Amino acid sequence: MEYTQGRTGRVFVARLEDGESIYDVVEEIAHKESIEAASVLAIGGIRKGKVVTGPQHPTGTVVPHYEEFDDARELVGVGTVFLQEGKPSLHFHAGIGRRDSALVGCPRAGMSVYLVLEVIITELVDVSAERAYDPESGANLLKVG
Repeated sequence: MEYTQGRTGRVFVARLEDGESIYDVVEEIAHKESIEAASVLAIGGIRKGKVVTGPQHPTGTVVPHYEEFDDARELVGVGTVFLQEGKPSLHFHAGIGRRDSALVGCPRAGMSVYLVLEVIITELVDVSAERAYDPESGANLLKVG
């Protein structure tokens, strides 16, 4: 286990509009406001997306399994922002549903907001952490300390 202690800083509230991407908007705010670490909460609607719902195989290099949709759905999600190669990078997981169908996983960049998505970004300060590529897993993992 690795961990670090920090404290909360500024809080940002954003309203994303129809067609926008949570990845683009959150990373743009983080860049503009010089946020190096943050927690992210999101609720609202999503129109289109590609979601990683787990690995293809439980061992070895991670090969993601994807589910895609292109209709209006509800979303509740949580995420983190940490620097990766010197730039803010969002890691986001969500529950996404429509009627009696639900997906839980890691939506990928390019997903599109339906009507409105409310996002709260809580800055974390004095935290020593960043994402870095891990060749063993083939994924970008959080390195703390």
